[in-house]
Amino acid sequence: MDQLIQLVEATQQRSDIPEVRPGDTVRIQLKVIEGEKERLQAFEGVVIGDKGMGASKTITVRKISHGVGVERIIPVNSPNVESVTVVRSGKARRAKLFYLRKRTGKAALKVKERKSASAEA
Repeated sequence: MDQLIQLVEATQQRSDIPEVRPGDTVRIQLKVIEGEKERLQAFEGVVIGDKGMGASKTITVRKISHGVGVERIIPVNSPNVESVTVVRSGKARRAKLFYLRKRTGKAALKVKERKSASAEA
């Protein structure tokens, strides 16, 4: 039974989405359908957590919009996700960055930048 579930999940898995980790700043292009029209809407923010694995993986992205914190839970393998780009890699020492919710202003978006492997070589 597990092999059958893994086979079905493998067909629904997307390979064009990069690996994102908590602390990364990402820009996600989402398809929005308004009536008969369809457009792309960008959502850029810090990944404060991820949940699940395989086809059911979701990430929680937080941004500050007009002084108000906005969070979206985005299913990574959804057909409504057009693209995910990592703007900045962040160094986080924990899996969930919920402490960013208490911060205001620029401090709410501050996560140390992760050094890339190519820069060290």
